[in-house]
Amino acid sequence: MKTLTCVVIGAGYAGIHAMNEIRKTLQRQEGSQSVKFVLIDKNKYHFRKVKLFKPAVTDEDIRVPLTQLFPEGISLIQGTVTEVITSTKKVRLTDASGALQSLDYDILVVAAGSIVRRPEPSAGGQPLGNLDDALRIREIWLANLRKAAIERNPHERKRLLTIAVAGAGISGIETAAELAYYVREEARKLDIETNEVDIRLYNAHDRLFTDGPDGVSRKLEHFLRDCGVKVVHANRVLRENAGIVYLSDGEKLPAGLCVWTLGLLPSPALEQFGLPVTSDGYVKVDASYRVQAAPGVYSIGDCAKVIDPLNGRSDGMTCKEAIPQASRLAKVLAADLADKPAPVHTSYMDSFSIGLGPDKGLTWVRKWGIDFIITGKMGYRIKHFTWNLASTIK
Repeated sequence: MKTLTCVVIGAGYAGIHAMNEIRKTLQRQEGSQSVKFVLIDKNKYHFRKVKLFKPAVTDEDIRVPLTQLFPEGISLIQGTVTEVITSTKKVRLTDASGALQSLDYDILVVAAGSIVRRPEPSAGGQPLGNLDDALRIREIWLANLRKAAIERNPHERKRLLTIAVAGAGISGIETAAELAYYVREEARKLDIETNEVDIRLYNAHDRLFTDGPDGVSRKLEHFLRDCGVKVVHANRVLRENAGIVYLSDGEKLPAGLCVWTLGLLPSPALEQFGLPVTSDGYVKVDASYRVQAAPGVYSIGDCAKVIDPLNGRSDGMTCKEAIPQASRLAKVLAADLADKPAPVHTSYMDSFSIGLGPDKGLTWVRKWGIDFIITGKMGYRIKHFTWNLASTIK
């Protein structure tokens, strides 16, 4: 019997879970064929993107070597996919040395993930989009604290101690809370009064967390205020220039640092693959994650337009949704290989966990029409557990 080749593109949250779930499911399937597993990623590590704010405030390394996650049984290829040829079932890629490779597949899972949306270069400020960005942000606020400690001009001192976070999604909330804690910790070491540190979170909407109920929004704002974050609603950062943040309400805020946290976009690499994509750049899939007009090709995670056929609701771009997608995809593959009816996508339950600095968090779950809200240390423990579960860290 022929050995099948299963290739997964992307070692983000959806990709690593897809690889694990597919291996487990196919290997225990009765009478299953032998399968060779291949994982392709541009990096030699899994990048814990949901914790991107951590290296902006601490020395925490948010990279996990793929050899640690997959010590055996999987071929790991460091490279960038340039094309998927569905007619001949081949993947073309450029490996880490710059050499071109061609790889045959029987099953292909596209889990190319997403990138963080970046402002136009003319907007100024510092985006929080990758590891280098995070390290640069930390470098700036630490330098500003040192300058502020010896600055005699009160207006300049105030500017150096002011940070604007532009974008109040979950990433912006978590980033602002972490900055509020760690900037003040460093300020104490320099004999700077912590109440001089001014962290502002700018929200274009009328309230935080529009995906959840008003009660959760109010609790979030209450916790952020306790953390030392001032939330400014119905106001957007337009640009930063020469230490001045220009706002949509006309205010000009002197600030030592402006951090952009603008959400996610599907990976632009998808444009090169040659697969069908939506007008906003997501891979088109059916209710069982099959890519249209591409036999043997599936897609999940941030790069796929995954829609619940019962309610028409699209899955969000979070790791909590990638995990059940990966588990269901494994069952779909097993069914397709056995020529049996495959399961279809269903939405994950309404729930979010949000970190609010060290040892603090908020978890919201809606079940049976009831909102359950867990806060404080227990909320943080749940958030920490989900971070580790998403990266398959035990």
